[in-house]
Amino acid sequence: MEYFSSVKICTSDLNPNPVCQCQTWESYRSERKDTTEIPMENSTEVAEFVLVGLTAAPGLRLPLFVTFFLVYLSTLLGNLGMVGLILLDSRLHTPMYFFLSNLSLVDFGYSSAVTPKVMAGLLTEDNTMSRSACATQCFFFVAFITVESFLLASMAYDRYAAVCAPLHYTTTMTTDKCVCLATACYVCGFLNSAIHTGNIFRLSFCGSNVVDHFFCDAPPLLALSCSDSYVTEMVIFLVVGFNALFAVLVILVSYLFIFITILKMRSSEGRQKTFSTCASHLTAVSIFYGSCIFMYLQPSSSHSMDTDKMASVFYSMVIPMLNPLVYSLRNKEVNNAFKKVIGKAKSAVGFMF
Repeated sequence: MEYFSSVKICTSDLNPNPVCQCQTWESYRSERKDTTEIPMENSTEVAEFVLVGLTAAPGLRLPLFVTFFLVYLSTLLGNLGMVGLILLDSRLHTPMYFFLSNLSLVDFGYSSAVTPKVMAGLLTEDNTMSRSACATQCFFFVAFITVESFLLASMAYDRYAAVCAPLHYTTTMTTDKCVCLATACYVCGFLNSAIHTGNIFRLSFCGSNVVDHFFCDAPPLLALSCSDSYVTEMVIFLVVGFNALFAVLVILVSYLFIFITILKMRSSEGRQKTFSTCASHLTAVSIFYGSCIFMYLQPSSSHSMDTDKMASVFYSMVIPMLNPLVYSLRNKEVNNAFKKVIGKAKSAVGFMF
């Protein structure tokens, strides 16, 4: 923001030979003991943002729209299908599948916070978002992605209880404890999001309103702020770092005890069976935390927006689609439940006709 740095002061107009001199505003105000503010140019707070999107090439819009539509459709069917399958089959009413159903809902939630707007932008070429809509998208995306990190930690603890203390599993992972853990995940996620979003949108946006991204995320928004964002960046870094560190520590400690228990097993078949029950969760954890840490736990000076966009597409659209596949491909219980539901559906259709 520019301002006038000096003022021209002349003697009274009654003097036939007025003497003029230049002074800085600071010295002028000091001499007059004045509190007059330095005049500033008018600045207008940004009311809406324009998202750059993924591509400016008209020829790529339709192929990208079709690709993201198929990805989102797979995400919707996979995650909501997983929730429905767990609800319908009583054999899946266990702590592990209770957390998995919540994970599927969260995957669907944070994918839905981003993907529909991206598809609409590709189809209509309208990439504008009001400030409130941008804040809402940022809030729900951060909330769901934080809830997912804590749910993955809760699932690791569940696997630890099942493998390391199988005789006490039913008394350790009671229904009440599972509900409490899941509730804590949601509370922490939405509280973190409130801090995250509040710190970003308390800043002033009075310059460019062009967001070099395909959705309202922290790094590109911080780059647009015309006020000092150092404190905001540090708060976000510390909060995200603490959440990630806490969840990762729970996961690492849980799996450390699990691996120790596996090594003590005498039966190779038992080792293989135990490891296979944890393999899906380990795969999901590696993909999720790898992309999130790459995206967020680096200083803003080292951010490359093109690289960030690629990473963001992966963790905001691809991961929610992959999780149902990761948890179902080698899971006999899920596959058997799916076959059972399909069999019932065929019988119902045959009965109708």
